Amino acid sequence: MNLKDLYIDFFVSKGHRQIPSAPVVPENDPSVLFNTAGMQPLIPYLMGEPHPYGTRLCDYQKCIRTNDLDNIGDTYHHTFFEMLGNWSLGDYFKKEAITWSYEFLTDVLKIPVDRLAVTVFAGNDILPEDTEAYNIWLSLGIKKERIAKTSSDNFWIAGETGPCGPDTEMFYFRSDDPIPEVFDPSDERWVEIWNDVFMQYYKHEDSSITELPKKNVDTGMGVERTVAILEGVNDNYQSSIWKPIINLISEIASLPYEGNEKSMRIIADHIRTAVFISADPAGIKPSNTDQGYILRRLIRRAIRHAKKLNIDINSDWEQQIAMKIMEQYEKYYSEIKENRSVVLDVLKNEKVKFNRTLEKGLKEFEKLTVDITDGKINKDLAFKLYDTYGFPIELTIELAKEKNLEVDIVGFDEKFKAHQALSRAGSEQKFKGGLAGDSIVETKYHTATHLLNAALKKVLGPSVHQKGSNITVERMRFDFPCDHKMTEEEKNEVEALVNKWIKEAIPVVKLEMRKEEALKSGAECMFIERYPDIVTVYQIGDVSKELCGGPHVSNTSELGHFKIKKEEASSAGIRRIKAVLE
Repeated sequence: MNLKDLYIDFFVSKGHRQIPSAPVVPENDPSVLFNTAGMQPLIPYLMGEPHPYGTRLCDYQKCIRTNDLDNIGDTYHHTFFEMLGNWSLGDYFKKEAITWSYEFLTDVLKIPVDRLAVTVFAGNDILPEDTEAYNIWLSLGIKKERIAKTSSDNFWIAGETGPCGPDTEMFYFRSDDPIPEVFDPSDERWVEIWNDVFMQYYKHEDSSITELPKKNVDTGMGVERTVAILEGVNDNYQSSIWKPIINLISEIASLPYEGNEKSMRIIADHIRTAVFISADPAGIKPSNTDQGYILRRLIRRAIRHAKKLNIDINSDWEQQIAMKIMEQYEKYYSEIKENRSVVLDVLKNEKVKFNRTLEKGLKEFEKLTVDITDGKINKDLAFKLYDTYGFPIELTIELAKEKNLEVDIVGFDEKFKAHQALSRAGSEQKFKGGLAGDSIVETKYHTATHLLNAALKKVLGPSVHQKGSNITVERMRFDFPCDHKMTEEEKNEVEALVNKWIKEAIPVVKLEMRKEEALKSGAECMFIERYPDIVTVYQIGDVSKELCGGPHVSNTSELGHFKIKKEEASSAGIRRIKAVLE
């Protein structure tokens, strides 16, 4: 049986309800471009909102992380991955969570106890050691020599403030060497496979920490890593998850995996991630900003590595790989089956565009190198070819050799590292916020998106609906389908409507009802299959009625003055509005 099925069946037997995986593009979290962890879609409920499915939940969640994109190609990094999770929202706590983790690992997955070790929180200047977790592990039969106490690695907090607490991590000895009696967490042969986080404290803005009245449990287990461990392979790409995809790439390229591992891993990983981004209900298309930029970068990087393997780029190689991936996942994610043709079109169109860009780049290379007199391509030119035309440094070196030119590789590496540092800083800034992401200002913007959606429907027609949104403390961004650039009159009319509703001081009412009732009542919802049986609906007078996870203000008069700053194309057929509350 598939690991996902085993996990869900086990936790359902322990009184949990399975919740559907959230989309990879978050709907109500402005802090990230993609859902980067299994707990992220549950932030409102971990903060105290009652979950319509109850207090014991489990799922498998699609996640995407792009902050270490340049590590893809090794044996264990992936941009898209799946997380298994189970949660207690003020229900059970450490004893049950740890006991069930142990039971699943040893009874269901049949992992020998001798190959397991754990870490627990050692305490620090402010908080005590987690003796409760330590004693539970001892009682289950984990020897004290296999329990390590650490401080920094066993305390969890998402942002700078918010719910936090100790965690306990489980490790598997992934080596044929004799298993050491004493567990050393710094020994890389011990691989982390599961993490139980105990949210029992709250960190305030003044850095003080207080006990939470309602404690939560949040756990996470990575599917790809665990499957590789269970199947006894040290290269994740040789596990049953990846093997069919790698074998297909090998067949298309007429080359073995051995000796071509890096390029084949990158193609497999990047096409899989591109499939999930382009199948997402948010309707992301390749572009030069945000999620669209990541999607474009992934597809283009896969194409570059296909070229390295001498794959005929004009063949349908990427369609074949995408279809193999979709066959593997459509049982678990309905959007994969529903958006099959969308995915294939995105991949093909971007491939055609990039081939043109590469051709332009080659012409530009000829132009830029014709006047070189010192026999060297300097760092600025090497980086321009990379940044503007997508030339990997290997391609520049290869082309330079043909012209008997050298490349300033050291200088290029310096520029490239500086570029990476900037990208990482941006990525970290996006993540900053976590559980503390919904400030008063952001809460206002959440409500303003509902008013904007309603105003756009009145001005542009009822076919307008939200295709994606992003909120920060500085502004809101709203994507919607529209076949033309909005005129000044249309923008002014939308602005005026939103400000009229703000001035009318309309109460914002939160309702809970059955999903069918919500739809019958006229509540708007684009992706109804994602919602549970009991849903939250926010009603703003007779202006707006939408299914939403919140949070929202209680009256429109709290919003201030609404101002559209920019209206532009986001991708084909999708427009984007950036607006502020003054």
